[in-house]
Amino acid sequence: MSSTTAHSALSTRTLNLRAALIERIGGYMIAHSIGVAAELGLADLIGTGSRHCGELAAETQTHEPSLRRLLRLLVAGGIVAEPEPGRFALTDIGSQLRADSPDSLKNFARMFCDPLFFTSWQGLHHTISSGERAFDHTYGTGVYDYLGRHPETSMLFNEAMSEESRHAAEHIASGYDFPETGTVVDLGGGDGTLLTAILRDRPGLRGIVFDSASGVAEAPATLSKAGLTDRCEAQAGDFFRSVPGDGDIYLIKSVFQDWGDEESRAILRTCRAHMPGSATLLIVATVLPETADTSAPVMFLTDVNMMVTTGGRERTESEFRAMLEETGFTVRSVGDRDAGPLSIIQAVPTAAA
Repeated sequence: MSSTTAHSALSTRTLNLRAALIERIGGYMIAHSIGVAAELGLADLIGTGSRHCGELAAETQTHEPSLRRLLRLLVAGGIVAEPEPGRFALTDIGSQLRADSPDSLKNFARMFCDPLFFTSWQGLHHTISSGERAFDHTYGTGVYDYLGRHPETSMLFNEAMSEESRHAAEHIASGYDFPETGTVVDLGGGDGTLLTAILRDRPGLRGIVFDSASGVAEAPATLSKAGLTDRCEAQAGDFFRSVPGDGDIYLIKSVFQDWGDEESRAILRTCRAHMPGSATLLIVATVLPETADTSAPVMFLTDVNMMVTTGGRERTESEFRAMLEETGFTVRSVGDRDAGPLSIIQAVPTAAA
C-alpha cells in the first residue's frame, strides 16, 4: 500500500470516527425531534401511506418549510422515509409512533422527550458531582411527588409505562409457568397491563394490582375492558409499609430500578414480612452484565436515567442475589439475559427454601 493510499485510508477512518461521535453528541436533537413529532401526531397523520409535507403542515397548523426540515432530520434518524421530494412515509421504527399501532410508543416518546426530563438531564453534572438526584435539584421535589401533584403529567406517565410494558407483559405471561389457580399480587402494577396478560388465559387464577393511588388510578378501566373485574382488584397502598398478605405469587416488574439499595431492601423486607412462607417472589428486571458492553445500550441509558430522575439504578445478577439474601430470600433461578431485555428472577422466603 502506498503512503498516499494509507494516508487516505487513515483520513477516511478519522472522518468516520468523528462523524460517529458527532452523531452521538447530537442524539438529544433526534430525541427532541421525535418528541415534537409525537406531540404533533405526525405518525397518525401519515398512517400506512405517504403524505406531502404541505398537507401535514396544514393539518398540524405548522410552518411548512420548518416542518419539512424536521421531517428530513427524522429521515436521517430512521423514523420516516422520503420516497420522493416533499413526501414522507413511516419506517417500521417510526410506525411505533402511531397511536393505533399495537406496538405504539407514542406516549412513551411524549413523556421521555418532554422538557420535564430533558431539564433533569441538564443536571447530570450535579448528580455526578454530588450523588444527588438532578430531578430533585431542578424541581425541588421527587419525581413521584411531582407526578402526584400534576394529574395530567401523571396520566401521561402511566400511559407511557403501559406502552412500554405491553410487549414485556406478553413475554412474561408466556415465558413463566404461572399456576392455573391461586392469587398473583402485582406490586407496583400500574394500570394492570401486565396482570391482565397473565390472567387472560388462566381463568382459575386471581389477581391484585397494587400501587400508589396515582399509579393504580387507571387499573380499574384496564381490568374492566379485559373482563377481569370479577377475579382481579386494584388496591392503592404503599409497599414500604405493607403489601397484600394473601398472595401465592408476588410479582415486581421494573420497580427496583426506581430506587436505591436502601429503599429496595426496605421493599423486600416489607414483602418478606407480609407474604406467606409458601409464596414465590418474581422480580422482572433488567440484569446488567457484570462488565459493561455494547450489546444493549438501552440498559445503561435506563440506569443513568434512573440515577438522574429517581435515584434508582439497574443491577447485576450478583447485586440482585446479595440484596435478596440480605432481606430473607433465597434465589431459585435467574432468567437468561440473552433471552430479552428483561429477566425473571425467582426467589422464595429463606425459611421455605
